[in-house]
Amino acid sequence: MAEQNQVQRVQVDADQAGQRLDNFLLTQLKGVPRSHIYKILRSGEVRVNKGRAKPHQKLAFGDEVRIPPIRTSSEQVRRVPDDLAQRLREQIIFEDDALLVINKPAGLAVHGGSGVSLGLIEALRQALPGEKRLELVHRLDRDTSGCLMVARSRQALLAMQEQLRDQELGKHYLALCAGQWPRHVRVVDAPLDRSKGGAGERIVRASQDGKMARTEFRVKRRFAEATLLDVQLESGRTHQIRVHSQLAGHPLVGDDKYGKREDNKQFSQLGLKRIFLHAARLEFVHPISGEPMEVEAPLPDDLQTLLSKLQPG
Repeated sequence: MAEQNQVQRVQVDADQAGQRLDNFLLTQLKGVPRSHIYKILRSGEVRVNKGRAKPHQKLAFGDEVRIPPIRTSSEQVRRVPDDLAQRLREQIIFEDDALLVINKPAGLAVHGGSGVSLGLIEALRQALPGEKRLELVHRLDRDTSGCLMVARSRQALLAMQEQLRDQELGKHYLALCAGQWPRHVRVVDAPLDRSKGGAGERIVRASQDGKMARTEFRVKRRFAEATLLDVQLESGRTHQIRVHSQLAGHPLVGDDKYGKREDNKQFSQLGLKRIFLHAARLEFVHPISGEPMEVEAPLPDDLQTLLSKLQPG
């Protein structure tokens, strides 16, 4: 159980060295909401070598971390339902001693927070209680399905994050956009900036003050009313594919933030209940063996069914 009534004093081992304090606590206190962890950090109840510490402080080998008693309501510390745990175990499409790749279901956030008490990583840690070091290598939007990589060790996590930074981890998506994708548009290269909309929601816009973002689009199949695209990210910005396809004049179907209402209504009538965006393939170098790897996640039934209803272009 995540809830504990006594002070814990945990010594940082070699595999945990270099980790941020907040990430260390998220691993130690499985099932405790992120908001509660940051609350005890702000209060000064967490100590490193008997001194106050900030969430972003990097831990060193041999550091002693004092973790205060954790008292949260049963509603806060949620246990993963048995059916979800079994579903997640069944969706593992690759695993070895270093890595695990799961075909993330649409509708499941990758981690708790912002009103979500139980995300995929928290659920996965509970579903696989023998795993001590599970950490997300990258993220997917809540309504995006497909390949999500999880590291099983600190060594594997750092190696894969380095590949991400160096743009050596290839991420390919399948996306359905409204209308006929222009033949001449193969790359959208536009910096993106995050801001908040009128209702406080997160919005991403093209801006010269934003971070570099480059997306490659390749037409995979044309339909009368839409185009199926093979999309490759050369950067990993929030909502990058969604905003870049909108900039090209053909937003993704089912996208209630950047799409067109009339298009979304049309595809909703065909049974689409979410954005058509699926992380189909990961290409990377294995962090331990150095071998080139490729992992694919099949298109989910709901998206496959929609394609079967469309008229050929």
